[in-house]
Amino acid sequence: MKILVLSSGGVDSTTCLAMAVQKAGKENVTALSISYGQKHTKELEASEKIADYYGVEHLHLDLAKIFEYSDCSLLEHSHQEIPKESYAEQIQKTEGKPVSTYVPFRNGLFLSSAASIAISKGCEEIYYGAHSDDAAGSAYPDCSQSFHDAMNQAIYEGSGKQLKIVAPFVSWTKAEVVKKGLELGVPYELTWSCYEGGEQPCGVCATCIDRIAAFEKNGVKDPAQQRR
Repeated sequence: MKILVLSSGGVDSTTCLAMAVQKAGKENVTALSISYGQKHTKELEASEKIADYYGVEHLHLDLAKIFEYSDCSLLEHSHQEIPKESYAEQIQKTEGKPVSTYVPFRNGLFLSSAASIAISKGCEEIYYGAHSDDAAGSAYPDCSQSFHDAMNQAIYEGSGKQLKIVAPFVSWTKAEVVKKGLELGVPYELTWSCYEGGEQPCGVCATCIDRIAAFEKNGVKDPAQQRR
């Protein structure tokens, strides 16, 4: 079996990569990193280091052009500030809409693009790291179970029933993802999650807050914060 893994350089996708390598062997795993016009390249640099660590093929795709119409606060051309509060706090203000760091239909576009590459490379599965904490309150609706089921069906049918997508953490919390990664010896010190592109993680954006809490729930200090 060959597996393509969407690799952002963060905790969730890196844990997915570790699981894929364990399942299929590094020679049968390809990591795919995608540029989408984000404000910094830290996560892409992390994904390169992680691919080298696992010894897997690493591909890069640039989809920035598609997102140039969005004012998502993660994007380089946006003048919006990245919120310095948790997702739960942000959701209280959005009235059921996604948070400002939601890149419009990003996972849909990533998975569709990945499907074309995966089919061309003879892969049977695509792994991606959506988890339930991100889907909660529709903060990121393209991380939900219903989204995954619909995309899996579309890609399975559209590939002539050659390809499936796998979201092993779609019903898990981030703390459960970290627990699994710690069991697998994932090199979390190489990963990058922060929405800011500074020398060190900011520690106060929503993804930093969630990440720190996930490690704390496992009785471990976040390796990224140890660099501070």
